[in-house]
Amino acid sequence: MYAILDIETTGGKFNEEGITEIAIYKYDGHEIIDQFISLVNPEREIQDFVVKLTGINNKMLRNAPKFYEIAKRIIEMTQDCILIAHNASFDYRILKTEFSRLGYDYQKNTLCTVSLSKKLIPDAPSFSLGKLCRHLGIPVTDRHRANGDALATVKLFKLLIDKDNNKEIIQETVKYFDNRHEKMRIVKILDKLPEKLGVYYVHNEEGNIIFIGRGTNIKQEVNKQFLKKTSKAEKVLKRVHEVSYQETGNTLLTRLKYHLDLDGMRPKYNIIRKRKNSVKEFNNHNFMIVDKGRTPEEHSVILIENNEVIGYTFTNLAFQENQLDVLKSMLTPIENKALARTIIKNYLLRNNVQKIVRFDDMDIA
Repeated sequence: MYAILDIETTGGKFNEEGITEIAIYKYDGHEIIDQFISLVNPEREIQDFVVKLTGINNKMLRNAPKFYEIAKRIIEMTQDCILIAHNASFDYRILKTEFSRLGYDYQKNTLCTVSLSKKLIPDAPSFSLGKLCRHLGIPVTDRHRANGDALATVKLFKLLIDKDNNKEIIQETVKYFDNRHEKMRIVKILDKLPEKLGVYYVHNEEGNIIFIGRGTNIKQEVNKQFLKKTSKAEKVLKRVHEVSYQETGNTLLTRLKYHLDLDGMRPKYNIIRKRKNSVKEFNNHNFMIVDKGRTPEEHSVILIENNEVIGYTFTNLAFQENQLDVLKSMLTPIENKALARTIIKNYLLRNNVQKIVRFDDMDIA
């Protein structure tokens, strides 16, 4: 069951607005089965630009019921319903604020026809209610009045229901007040991640990488990131669409790849500190670092040539490590060689690796 509504307000500071008009249509997925339309005395002044937009002024509302007088009717109309509106977050916030002033915790699952339209009619030139209805040939009367906009939203929702053949998109778009849909979405993301050492990449809906992390257990580290309560962490959680990853097999390669990717990609929600790169050379100019790979039979190899970090790869055969031409053809090249040298030098000063193979006095070009 759905309660499709539109609310007009006084305007003003965030969460200080008052309702001036409300229209609710109870819809069972096939037809309207109940309706409630009323002007509301907001007990505060209406902003001038709102008067010009809606035509509703303070004089019209002088004898209108106050919100507490219609609150019970609104609860009855929306009982056991998903709340639907065009830009539902606004209408739902206004209702919650009004009920909160009465000491009542009003909680509803919501569905926004803007979000739904973007998924089902992605080629629409605009997703404002008026322009979208014009594009779809939906007649609209009394624009910017609660009843006119609510009726237009009913007609739009009917069309969207028809376009969503399996009703899967509608179900996916519902925002649950207890965040159960969000929790299930995060669980699905976590289920795909390994409990392995490596680097992970958080992508938004457009596929862009917005955050990079690392850890000895990728699944555990991503879960920790999603549980953080910092402003940036909550923005990452809100925008995450999927998480990709790369296993690394050892701490040095994890550290190297993490910092190189941060430097190259510069994700929006990572804090990237300035690093002073070392100008000191390695003790040996030509060598390779061999360490653990992603599986027991695999090695990771980082190649340093003429005191520059050339690249890294994974090998399964001693033949690949012993034949430099073969090894070089397998390398993932490194662009920021100064950063890579600093990371590797700092790591080797404090940590051990499986082995270092030197090529003293050899021409390895």
